[in-house]
Amino acid sequence: QVQLVESGGGLVQAGGSLRVSCVASGRSISSYAMGWFRQAPGKEREFVAHISIGGSTYYADSVKGRFTISRDNAKNTVYLQLNSLKPEDTAVYYCAAVRTGWGTQTRWNEYDYWGQGTQVTVSS
Repeated sequence: QVQLVESGGGLVQAGGSLRVSCVASGRSISSYAMGWFRQAPGKEREFVAHISIGGSTYYADSVKGRFTISRDNAKNTVYLQLNSLKPEDTAVYYCAAVRTGWGTQTRWNEYDYWGQGTQVTVSS
């Protein structure tokens, strides 16, 4: 079992930055691909970013060039740096984990473990 806890969300003005973190416990994430998703009110959960066990990254088009996913296996932590934030980035951000070394997981049902989410609100 892997437990995931996100933190670092908050209120920021458009154009600002935040870094959200996801700390894992229970098992080392070194064997897990990690992803970030987000869900805005009234909308479906959507893929944001993925990082493989080898550190390869993949992003949704809507955040490419603005967001950066990274991982620190020694700290059992995954990060999402959010830059140039827009009001449409407002959502609850969730991290997720799946034990695999293959492919790029962009669908929520490809992940086995989820955190409780952290709210990011971008004001205009």
